[in-house]
Amino acid sequence: MKQKTALILRTTLAVFFTATALLVASCKGDAEERHLLLIAGPDSHGPRAHNHEKGMQLFARELQAIDGLKVSVAINGWPEDESLVDQVDAIVFYADGLEGHPALQEDRLAHLNRRITEDGIGVGMVHFAVHVPVDDGSDEFKEWIGGHYESLYSCNPMWTAEFKEFPEHPITTGVEPFEHHDEWYFNMRFRENMEGVKPILVATPSDETRDGPYVHPRGPYEHIQAAKGREEVLMWAVEREDGGRGFGFTGGHYHEGWDVVSMRRLVLNAMLWVAEVDIPEGGAPFTISVEDSDAAGDAVPTS
Repeated sequence: MKQKTALILRTTLAVFFTATALLVASCKGDAEERHLLLIAGPDSHGPRAHNHEKGMQLFARELQAIDGLKVSVAINGWPEDESLVDQVDAIVFYADGLEGHPALQEDRLAHLNRRITEDGIGVGMVHFAVHVPVDDGSDEFKEWIGGHYESLYSCNPMWTAEFKEFPEHPITTGVEPFEHHDEWYFNMRFRENMEGVKPILVATPSDETRDGPYVHPRGPYEHIQAAKGREEVLMWAVEREDGGRGFGFTGGHYHEGWDVVSMRRLVLNAMLWVAEVDIPEGGAPFTISVEDSDAAGDAVPTS
């Protein structure tokens, strides 16, 4: 009788501790889930260029497979429910820049600055979203992501960049050499002496590229021509003093460019990195073509 009672007691305790462990693990998993907000601006450049919403839905579709990550997509430059901005661990913009930049509307710059520099959330800017006016957003962008495109200082020609080597960094996980014709901005306005800025993509524009024409203004600029033969940083990353992370990526003009495996993987890896989510051993997944993703519709509901 005593043996039977002891057996029942041991079995009950085992079930209890197993259930408790599962509950703790479940709660821990929920607590550790990271939330990434992808903000897509309105499409602005005609067919198959600056397709911000479809591009962000493509990224969201791939990132859904990542454990420990929740992805939200906001369209038209900002979430309808603004409280979402205060709930996430990282925000990435793929949108038009300058005065139309979503981050510069209303009081958003100050709001984002508090979240980024006080709460230490991650932030990334893709293509035109790296471009802000000198007198509105420059200091913040240099703090948030390490630098930005500056009118008449940086330039935006269409050219084929060749990427043969990559630094050792989580963002380059699974990335292979590639080349791609795009509107690769260069000569960014970085922090002084590029303090804390880690180059990720580096390529050398040809002399003809530096001689123009550029997309707008047409150029050429003498200071760009005077730097013939110099390597240029086309993607970079920073780890900020507030504990957060940031990145800038200057390509991404053409929607079909996201079919270049290593190019898409770099941006997906960067999104995971700023959200502080472990990047898979072989890099972020590449599972679907741009065409098939567009045809499949939204990967996640927009907000």
